[in-house]
Amino acid sequence: MILAICGSLQRTSSNLALLRAAGTAAPPGTVYQIFEGLAALPAFNPDDEPGPASVLAWREALRAAQGVLISTPEYAHGMPGALKNALDWVVGSGELVGKPTVLVSASPGATGGVRAQVQLVQVLSAMDVPVIETFTVPLVRGKLGPDGEVRDAATLKRLADALSALARAAD
Repeated sequence: MILAICGSLQRTSSNLALLRAAGTAAPPGTVYQIFEGLAALPAFNPDDEPGPASVLAWREALRAAQGVLISTPEYAHGMPGALKNALDWVVGSGELVGKPTVLVSASPGATGGVRAQVQLVQVLSAMDVPVIETFTVPLVRGKLGPDGEVRDAATLKRLADALSALARAAD
């Protein structure tokens, strides 16, 4: 199973649109699931271990995954706080250790959120998570249709190729 994680909590997030598009491009036989509980995770506090039900669900979703796809925007030159918080909850428990991971970042700006990726790679490296591929989607709004779906053929191909690589690495 490939677990997809959106770093944005926004309902109309372009990064969530990328994850939805990636799901339609999953190789045959690949189970693909978008984790939708990031907003429910409380602020990480080691005193609260093992955490409430939302944390246990997060850990179980990661434990069940053979590979992970993260798509995140960039906020203030870094990854969003909700994503960092979610990762903090699994640093010590290790559900992400060794899971092949692909990172995508999309941004309305020309850099495509590359600074969020740099920060995310650092954190995942500290967690012993193999990042097998990274790419950005700059000027993402021009690649979405009026319905918010990804319409750009090159972006769709890039997502499909990354998901295929992830599925192979996860096997």
